[in-house]
Amino acid sequence: MRMPFLKRTLAMAFAMAAGAAVFSATPASATTYNGCVYPRVCFYLTDSDWNAGSPTAAYQDVTSYYQTLGSKSKGANYVYNTRNDDRAYLRYLYGGDTYYTCLAPNEGVYFSSSFTVTGIEIQTASSC
Repeated sequence: MRMPFLKRTLAMAFAMAAGAAVFSATPASATTYNGCVYPRVCFYLTDSDWNAGSPTAAYQDVTSYYQTLGSKSKGANYVYNTRNDDRAYLRYLYGGDTYYTCLAPNEGVYFSSSFTVTGIEIQTASSC
């Protein structure tokens, strides 16, 4: 179940202040970014993985439910969405509570060690 937009927005604003940051690349079409091959949403467990452009896991299937992340993606420091027309919702834990954030196409997010990303749902809508 998704949080209402305002609550989700406030949760993400809080999360960003506490150590999560959203970033984006120059809009592109059908391209690879930092080792993440289009059309995937890539996970990088550590800063070293991100800096090396070496994703540890990737997801690309559109679903109507959250996929539980495996050991190569759960708790990732970075997540990047190379899809051009699809958003990706991420489920994560912070302080024992569950939150959700949306990654627009060609957008990424950094999670500090205070956060644990636990799930992903890719949807065909392009905006969050």
